[in-house]
Amino acid sequence: MANSSTWFVAIGASGAEGMSDLLALLRSLPSPICGVTLVVLHRPWDRSSNLKAVLARGCPHPIVIADEGESFESGTVYIGEPAAQLVLAERSFGELVQDPDYAYRNRTIDLLFRSVAAHAKPHVIGVVLSGALDDGSRGLASIHAAGGLTMVITPESPKPPGMPENAIGYDEPVDLIGSATQIATAISRAIAH
Repeated sequence: MANSSTWFVAIGASGAEGMSDLLALLRSLPSPICGVTLVVLHRPWDRSSNLKAVLARGCPHPIVIADEGESFESGTVYIGEPAAQLVLAERSFGELVQDPDYAYRNRTIDLLFRSVAAHAKPHVIGVVLSGALDDGSRGLASIHAAGGLTMVITPESPKPPGMPENAIGYDEPVDLIGSATQIATAISRAIAH
């Protein structure tokens, strides 16, 4: 069960490139992860998802679809469902925000990040991986303001600005900009201290 010293790592990604980044990051983290990992990947909201199976095949960590009110366990990677967005409701428990009408659209990463900023401070790390648009930027700033660490995957250029570029250019500084491996190393070091 999570306690006041448990670290929460919140990760947001979108699209095929974000999925690739996510797998690379999770593979690079030590097993077991000494913290709770919460993942949001933008997916079609009106279809069933194979995210759990894909992550389970691609990384060594237990992957769990979070249940409403579930107590989070250290060492586990939690995901939500496409129409039920994962957030941290209090220090140890998750909540699924039902979204059948797709009201949050491309703001599901901000939703998660703001919840961990509110309930897990200061033991929180926010990570923005590849994706289009700017989801995650505002939530990452909330994590920074709460005393957490902020990390962004190095943007791939040339292309239109996406989630990494927007997170870097938003209101607050970013603690680390690097590769999935560099981010994994920084997460491990932060949690170890």
